Amino acid sequence: MDFKAFDNAKIENYKAEAKKRWGSTEAYREYEAKAADYSEEKQQTLAKGLMEIFKEFGQQTEKSPSDAKVQGQVKKLQDYITANYYTCTKDILSGLGQMYAAGGEMTENIDAAGGKGTAEFAAKAIAEYCR
Repeated sequence: MDFKAFDNAKIENYKAEAKKRWGSTEAYREYEAKAADYSEEKQQTLAKGLMEIFKEFGQQTEKSPSDAKVQGQVKKLQDYITANYYTCTKDILSGLGQMYAAGGEMTENIDAAGGKGTAEFAAKAIAEYCR
């Protein structure tokens, strides 16, 4: 798996975009508090861990998004985000799912980790989970 998308410049760009979009939210303040002491190495490790979760989604695309194992993968994603970034409520997770499949760099990175169509599949599984 190629994690070049997570070089330090990219991570800093993602962080700046997140602050612009969500800087006034409680979730963002929680993220800032958690990430305040994260080294560059820790940030890389967390990004790689997140992409491993999407790689696992990619290995399940032959299943239904509502399959129990797939739904467990969504829960794993939600728990990972909560443990490492901010409390990932179903509302937040639903919004993330929509972003994952919206195209652009985020979709490309997820599909690079899990294979073509992984972002769309994960988004469908997340939508099912959040109903």
